[in-house]
Amino acid sequence: MNRIGRVFSAVTASRSNGGWIIQLMQHLATGVVAMTAHYVVMWLALAIQLTPVLATTAGFIVGATTKFFFSYFHIFEPERGVANAIPHYILALALQMAVNAGLLTALLSIDLPVWPAQLLTTVLLAGFNFLAYKFWVFK
Repeated sequence: MNRIGRVFSAVTASRSNGGWIIQLMQHLATGVVAMTAHYVVMWLALAIQLTPVLATTAGFIVGATTKFFFSYFHIFEPERGVANAIPHYILALALQMAVNAGLLTALLSIDLPVWPAQLLTTVLLAGFNFLAYKFWVFK
């Protein structure tokens, strides 16, 4: 296993670490993996001539599924079964999408350029998602 693989395994392997910082770092690391899965699927879908909206939707589903399994089995210590966590996760995703759109709209309305506004939105939502997952989705 290469160095990156060993680091990723060390960061994501233990559910019982208990530390917020470790869990947050795991959340961010698996977010990068989920985002990569999203973008790879989107790229492949675009390559087979799907529309951009369908391509990003397919990518989003794969990324969200990837994130769910990492979060459920490697980061948080779920108190509810998978079948009970999934509806909470889907609702959290819907809320994330709405907050993302609203926050981006607000930042653009104060003349912040698109990419800095999206980056700030992403950073703020990462914190929101961590708290939502820790205290509600997997509780």
